[in-house]
Amino acid sequence: MTRTKHVMGAAEWALLVLLSVVWGGSFFFYKVLVHTLPPLTVVLGRMAIAAVALNLWLLLRRDPIRASPRVWAELIALGAINNALPFCCFAWSEIRISSGLAAILNATTPVFGVLVGAALKTGAPLTPLRGLAVVFGFLGVMVLIGPTAFSGGAALTSELACLVAAIAYAFGGFYGRRFGYLGPLKVAAGQTTGATLVMLPLAAVFDRFWTLPMPGPPLWGALLGISLVSTAFAYILYFQLLQRADPTDLMLVTFLVPISALLLGLLFLGEPVKPAAFGGMAMIGLSLAAIDGRIPARLLRRARPTTP
Repeated sequence: MTRTKHVMGAAEWALLVLLSVVWGGSFFFYKVLVHTLPPLTVVLGRMAIAAVALNLWLLLRRDPIRASPRVWAELIALGAINNALPFCCFAWSEIRISSGLAAILNATTPVFGVLVGAALKTGAPLTPLRGLAVVFGFLGVMVLIGPTAFSGGAALTSELACLVAAIAYAFGGFYGRRFGYLGPLKVAAGQTTGATLVMLPLAAVFDRFWTLPMPGPPLWGALLGISLVSTAFAYILYFQLLQRADPTDLMLVTFLVPISALLLGLLFLGEPVKPAAFGGMAMIGLSLAAIDGRIPARLLRRARPTTP
């Protein structure tokens, strides 16, 4: 059975922009939270609250997760790869770098997805066009990192942590394909639950989170925002959009997320937007266009001479 392609209308574009703002907000919330709370505790709070919300949503629909211990073990592995590891990398990195820069580096996920898919032989082959996309993607990263690549230091380490997160997302995307039989919302609830189980002992051992001072209202607001809005609601929104739009169109959200993150950082955190951010984002945008393939294909069709 072939999947029907859906054309993006005004409603779908509105949902896509809303999703980019919601996901871009997670980088803003990280920046607020890590000034006071340790990164592992922040990620544990995000995962635990989101897992409770998503599982309650399934219970209200009278469709809870019913899975064997083997499937739960696989969901825990998915939560570790697709949530716990990348979220920890971003939370830790934003102690030293801006939320906007972290979001732009996150946009390299499809670039690493091309390499991971080709290496695992589970994705599209590495064609010349996709190879060019990888080159543009890494050029964008080089523009973003700039001179810190040679000076080293905490900033470079934080930027590399964001790239580790993007690589984890790429692996998680391919690993997550095996759960199609569960349904998207159950996968979201299962992986956030699995990530919570992974983060609980880590935050207990390294942060002793129960000894930390009780967060005040602003921190609770940020924690609920990143958990309920940027995670639970984002998953519901994403899977709703996935039913109404072609999956290739959803890749555009990867490029829109940094724009909302940059604006939130500029307006509410006073983070300056450096010229390198625009150059790096443009390079990564060209990379995403090449990976998608439709824009180059249209240009080639227009360039071909018409037969009389």
